[in-house]
Amino acid sequence: MTALVSNNADIALMGTEAGIYVYNEGKEDHAVSFLQLTQRAGNFLVSREKEENFKWSDVKGKTIIGGRSGGMPQMILEYILKKNDIELGVDVELITNLQFTSTAGAFAAGEGDYTAEFDPSAYSLEKEDHGYVVASMGVDSGKVPYTVYMATKSYVAKNPDTIQKFTNAIYKGQLWVDEHTSKEIAEVIAAQFPDMELDDLTFIIERYKAQDTWKNNPVFEKEGLDLIQDIMDLSGELSARVPYEDLVNTEFATKAMETVK
Repeated sequence: MTALVSNNADIALMGTEAGIYVYNEGKEDHAVSFLQLTQRAGNFLVSREKEENFKWSDVKGKTIIGGRSGGMPQMILEYILKKNDIELGVDVELITNLQFTSTAGAFAAGEGDYTAEFDPSAYSLEKEDHGYVVASMGVDSGKVPYTVYMATKSYVAKNPDTIQKFTNAIYKGQLWVDEHTSKEIAEVIAAQFPDMELDDLTFIIERYKAQDTWKNNPVFEKEGLDLIQDIMDLSGELSARVPYEDLVNTEFATKAMETVK
């Protein structure tokens, strides 16, 4: 977002909440979301113990290593806990002062009863027998516009052809991912993960694919914005609700779906 609003980037991939924060700061040339990429959170709850029939009420009296306060991974965790009538700081202790890159290591070293991790960290903890994935934040929070492509209002207005071509290209990618197996996807992206075995990468992709993490179309729907603002509001991070028509432009996504084959 910093790169976008300072004109050091034309288009940026980020969480929807970043656009909401900037809009509520009153910036005239704020960012507009024109293409949604993912529709579920990508993190999982990893338990130190194997729990075949895990329920969220099982975390009562326990400690969870979470994310940074105010960040979307942490807000989604808090949303799920509150939705299951678990009072933060009373029923469960949340650790929020660890760096994002050190949470899995801290858990492996013995800190916490649970940790909230994205793959491949969650998978690595499982593979090394440090923990077990017992719940998906993406499934339990519902469909959230977790990552979207944004550009400033002025850039969209001045460069509609570029925005349309970009949207068309990403939509082709969405269709390809939807129509191909996890192994086929892994083979294509393996070069970006040189330290990972193909079977491991395939497993991780399948876990995300099975829960519909990636959208198969680029349209950012109003229901998604409503839910993400509910999540932010429940965490005390939303100063005011942002109108859908101000933050989201579906013109390019809709046209892509009409023209791209």
